[in-house]
Amino acid sequence: MSNETVVVKILDKEYQVACPREERQALLESAQLLDERMKAIRSTGAVIGLERIAVMAALNLSHELLQARQSGNQGKGANQADLLRLHEKLDRSLANKID
Repeated sequence: MSNETVVVKILDKEYQVACPREERQALLESAQLLDERMKAIRSTGAVIGLERIAVMAALNLSHELLQARQSGNQGKGANQADLLRLHEKLDRSLANKID
C-alpha cells in the first residue's frame, strides 16, 4: 500500500494529506463534502471562526453517520466502515491543521 500526498481545498485553504493511492478519490470526495458543509455553516453567519465551523461540520457529519448506522443499513457494513475510516482521517488532518 503506497501513500501519496493529496492536496485538498477546504474553505479556500489548501491542506496536504497523506493517504493510500487507492483511497485518493474517496479522500477528495470527502474533502469536497466537508468544504460544502463548512461553507454552508459559514454562510449562515451564526458560527464565526474556522475552528468553530470545522467542529460544527464534524458534529453534523458525525450525527449523520450515527443516524445511518442506527437506521439499520447493516447490509452496507463495508461502506459504513469506509465512511468511518475517512471521517477519522479527516478529523486527524483537521486537528493537525487547527492546532
